[in-house]
Amino acid sequence: MSKALTIKDIAKLSGFSTGTVSRVLNNRPDVRKETKEKIEKIIRDNHYQPNVNAKQLKKTISSNIVIIVKGYGNMLFADLLEQVQGNLSKKREEASVIFIDENQDEVLTAYQMLIEKKPKGFIFLGGNLDNFKGNFKKISVPCVLLTCDASGLPFDHLSSFTTNDAGGAASAIQYLLENHHQKIGIVGGTENSQITQLRVSSCMEVLQNHHVSFHTDYYEDSRFSMEGGYAGTVALLKRHPDISAIFAVSDTIAVGAMAAIRDSGKKVPEDISIIGFDGIGLGHFIYPRLSTIHQDTQELAKRGVDDLLLRIAYHGHGVHEEIPYQLIKGASIKKL
Repeated sequence: MSKALTIKDIAKLSGFSTGTVSRVLNNRPDVRKETKEKIEKIIRDNHYQPNVNAKQLKKTISSNIVIIVKGYGNMLFADLLEQVQGNLSKKREEASVIFIDENQDEVLTAYQMLIEKKPKGFIFLGGNLDNFKGNFKKISVPCVLLTCDASGLPFDHLSSFTTNDAGGAASAIQYLLENHHQKIGIVGGTENSQITQLRVSSCMEVLQNHHVSFHTDYYEDSRFSMEGGYAGTVALLKRHPDISAIFAVSDTIAVGAMAAIRDSGKKVPEDISIIGFDGIGLGHFIYPRLSTIHQDTQELAKRGVDDLLLRIAYHGHGVHEEIPYQLIKGASIKKL
């Protein structure tokens, strides 16, 4: 339906004239607020796709879209980047890709690119909301943030599409508890990562609700990489060699954790069970197959690209949506 939808269709669905719809699409000020909100809702609900290339012929815009990837070793972002690029290619849109360290400020990077290259929009793969609070007001073009929830930020030109991090982490810990694990360790990202904070705090809440003791030294931070997961797990096992299960904040971390467990002389899941978060493709091919919380990167990418191109062409306010996750029960968890 979204590909065939026209301005006339929107007019029919909304009950307004094509002229009114056109004024909303072009962000004209001479439209009542209630009318604009109704038409914009119909556009979003039906995933209306404008002819972006035709629209741009009316404008002097020669720059492309910039994708900023936060972190070098996060395999979720590698998958998500491929999906985003594929969706942009289908729309005949070019994109530049910039990789930055996970501790760098992605918003200042975008601002520098805005000055130098004047892109028509940004897609952020990962982000720190504190960076957005501090400097995003300098960014004037439509933007999309993937994997982080920006609904609490006061920026009309920013959309976000994410998974429920707290809910997914809670499901992971609940699954470990259902398999009778009580001595659970957590290997996670850095302390300044909102995703880490959400997932870890959610884990601790579930454990507390089930009267399972959890001390902070059962948590070990790490970078979002296999190397980080390996080093974090080595440190955790030195402190608590008796743990029976590990929740890794990401699958990339989980892969490194599994290697550390094997190198310590133990086996997965016979000695230590493990569950990750993301659902990257590699998890299906390692042994044992990784249990994880699967994020729908295909839908995240599609919604993000569709939303950005719509707002580049016809303005409109950003939206914030959660994409459902799925618990994948692999072979990396043993029932005690």
